[in-house]
Amino acid sequence: QVQLVESGGGLVQAGGSLRLSCAASGSGFTLKTMDWYRQAPGKQRESVASIVSGGGTNYADSVKGRFTISRDNAKNIMYLQMNSLKPEDTAVYYCHLLTWSHFEFWGQGTQVTVSS
Repeated sequence: QVQLVESGGGLVQAGGSLRLSCAASGSGFTLKTMDWYRQAPGKQRESVASIVSGGGTNYADSVKGRFTISRDNAKNIMYLQMNSLKPEDTAVYYCHLLTWSHFEFWGQGTQVTVSS
């Protein structure tokens, strides 16, 4: 079993920055990918950024050049550095983990609110 705990959300003005963290705990799993998703009110959950076990990354077009995903393998923590935030980035951000055995786990979410 894997537990994911997000932190770092909050309220920020447009143009500001936040860094989200996702701490993974548990045992008996081999990581395939970790991702950040977000869900705004009235909208479907969407992928924001992903990082694979080898370190490769992928971003949604809407956040390219502004967000950076990274992972500290020693601490099992994933980060999302969010710069130049826009009001449309307002959402609940979720951490997601997929194992090579095709099990997936979700965090509880952290709210990010960007004021104009």
